[in-house]
Amino acid sequence: MKMEMLYALLAFATVLAPLAQGQSTPPQPPPQPKITGVLTILTPKPGVTAEQIMKIMPAEIRATVPVYLDGKIQQWFTRGDGKGVIFLLNCKDVAEARALMESLPLSKENLMDEQFIPVGPLLPLGILPRDSSANK
Repeated sequence: MKMEMLYALLAFATVLAPLAQGQSTPPQPPPQPKITGVLTILTPKPGVTAEQIMKIMPAEIRATVPVYLDGKIQQWFTRGDGKGVIFLLNCKDVAEARALMESLPLSKENLMDEQFIPVGPLLPLGILPRDSSANK
C-alpha cells in the first residue's frame, strides 16, 4: 500500500512541477515506473532458531556465490539489526526474483520470510529531460 501512495505522490508532483515553474504548457502524463531490479529482504520465520539457519548456511553460501558471480545479485547486505539479509537483485520482476530466491537452500527448507520490492529509477528525475528539451 505504501508503494502505491508513493507512486501517486510522485505522479502528482510530476504533474504540478511545470505549474510551479510558471510554465503554461499542459502537463504531460506522468512517466510509468521502469523496473530495473528487485529489493529482496529475507528474515527468519517466527520460531526458526539460529542453529537451524547455521546448519543450512554452508549450503546457502555455496549456492549463493554462483548467483552473485552470474550477475543476478547486484548488492547484498546484512541488516544492521541482525535480523536477516537484503539483496538487490538484477531481475526484471518479482516473479523472477522469487524463483531465484526459492532455488536457494534456506528458502527450500522454508526457514525464511521473503519480501520482494520492485525498484527503478527515481520518477521525478524524468522531469529534467522534458524541461530541458522544452527550454531549447
